[in-house]
Amino acid sequence: MYRSDIEIAQSCTMQPITRIAETAGVPEEYLELYGNYKAKVDYRLLSQSQRKNGKLILVTAINPTPAGEGKTTTTVGLADGLRRLGKHALVALREPSLGPVFGVKGGAAGGGYAQVVPMEDINLHFTGDFHAIGAANNLLAAMLDNHIQQGNALGIDVKRVVWKRCVDMNDRQLRNIVCGLGGRMQGVPREDGFDITVASEVMAVLCLASDIPDLKARLSRMVVAYTFAGKPVTAGDLHAAGAMAALLKDALKPNLVQTLEGTPAFIHGGPFANIAHGCNSVMATKMALKLGDYAVTEAGFGADLGAEKFLDIKCRLAGLRPDAVVVVATVRALKNHGGVAKAQLNEENLEALEKGLPNRLQHVANI
Repeated sequence: MYRSDIEIAQSCTMQPITRIAETAGVPEEYLELYGNYKAKVDYRLLSQSQRKNGKLILVTAINPTPAGEGKTTTTVGLADGLRRLGKHALVALREPSLGPVFGVKGGAAGGGYAQVVPMEDINLHFTGDFHAIGAANNLLAAMLDNHIQQGNALGIDVKRVVWKRCVDMNDRQLRNIVCGLGGRMQGVPREDGFDITVASEVMAVLCLASDIPDLKARLSRMVVAYTFAGKPVTAGDLHAAGAMAALLKDALKPNLVQTLEGTPAFIHGGPFANIAHGCNSVMATKMALKLGDYAVTEAGFGADLGAEKFLDIKCRLAGLRPDAVVVVATVRALKNHGGVAKAQLNEENLEALEKGLPNRLQHVANI
């Protein structure tokens, strides 16, 4: 009988996260427990470990289709397979956003028997990273509007405020709003809006940061508005970076969980690839490399977007170089790119499959 992803996940007997940490090679003093099956790992492990880095494997895909490509499933399955062969492999993935989880896309913890668990926790509030990112983002927004309310010493043009508030939910009604209504003491009226948390620049900055000082520096450089003279105003100009970093101090630490087969998995950060680099954090990837002989990770969307940003942004910034790249290309997806509608993708159609093959070849050429 066919079982759903959640039924498979809930039937799994998870190992205590302390045992998973031992399998990964995380010393106890770097482990911060979040219950029995989740933990954070102190990023100081990276600077204090003398172990040579393992090999980096990137999983990407051809262009997304309504049928999906299965990057996460392939990433998890590949790491589990390597461990079955006796290799010391770890996984590094993004954290799911509540918007897609409760939308058409659904969860992002893999599928079938290639999942990371506890699946419900990972797909929902997990260790609170996204809530911390949202709080830091909205603290900056509040400090910006308070500066304007308290005399606007920087000369900020309220018609040129580019910093938005955020919420980790698909809420179309909040994309464009008018705020500051209610009279003189309630703020300065202006147009504003909300982004989803994973589209916040704070998310992208967190995923590129190497430690707290680096995080503060990156936060300080974020542009939030422009003055009447056209000069950019940054979070540093508002003296917001320190307070924001305080809210993010725990969110900066990578999260450790496990696959259904007990493979250690770092799940940390998740900027959308259409507005940022679409990868899990540099810190989590480096930690997987430092601890394992093989680190298997993925990049969002297709190879023409996620993989290119992984290579052009994340790898260049972090000094990484993949040893292998896997391009996921399902037969159903190839038929879809060959002109077949989603409803007919399970029917044999060799002509459409042939028409879809150039798409895959172009992605391979890009890599």
